[in-house]
Amino acid sequence: MSSDPNTLDEHPSIDYEAFQAKPEFQEMKRDFRRFVFPLTVAFMLWFLLFVVLGTYAHALYAVPFLGLNVGLWLGIAQFVTTFAITTWYVSWANKHHDPRITALRAELETLEAAGTGSRSDDAEGGAR
Repeated sequence: MSSDPNTLDEHPSIDYEAFQAKPEFQEMKRDFRRFVFPLTVAFMLWFLLFVVLGTYAHALYAVPFLGLNVGLWLGIAQFVTTFAITTWYVSWANKHHDPRITALRAELETLEAAGTGSRSDDAEGGAR
């Protein structure tokens, strides 16, 4: 704790570190990472491929295809994949992530309202 009287300790009775260590919280984080990280890596590789091809494969990008050149089609595909990934994430989050977050938040709000948490007032003390 700070010795400054103007410092607010809004939720002194909730041990957020203990809450974060809960299996439900850890499972939610793990599932989020399993979905988001591979998708982010895949999109970044796709984007870098687009940029590298645009830099070094001018002849490929200049090839006419269905009324436009390949470079323009790949650029349009970047937008399409961005919207598709966003739609996929929103759908996944609404079905899998948000319900668990809502439950965890409700649990924290219950702890806050009750004024009890799993914080132990031992010798550690101090700001974290």
